[in-house]
Amino acid sequence: MNHYQEAKQHFIACHQHPINRGLHHLVNVIAIVGIVYLLFDWRVSVVCLILTQVLAIGGHLLFEKNKPAFLKYPGIVIIASMVWSFENWFGLKSLLKPQSTENRDV
Repeated sequence: MNHYQEAKQHFIACHQHPINRGLHHLVNVIAIVGIVYLLFDWRVSVVCLILTQVLAIGGHLLFEKNKPAFLKYPGIVIIASMVWSFENWFGLKSLLKPQSTENRDV
């Protein structure tokens, strides 16, 4: 397993709580907005940067009860996070997935 694959597996393992996963998908959307706004108003980008950190760290402290994956794999986990969000349609994939009929009350 290469370094990127290890980082991605560690990232996924650190994000098991559904609320924390949702927060991290939101963080990735805000990060993309922040990058786009670098072209227009750098102050919006700074606000986006601060907001992403507050939401991501808050998700770990309040819901996941673990350390952010960024601490073990600085830098590359940002790419792994974005790829994870794109692969999961920024959280929409789990919302649109049909529930199995076994678990529903009839």
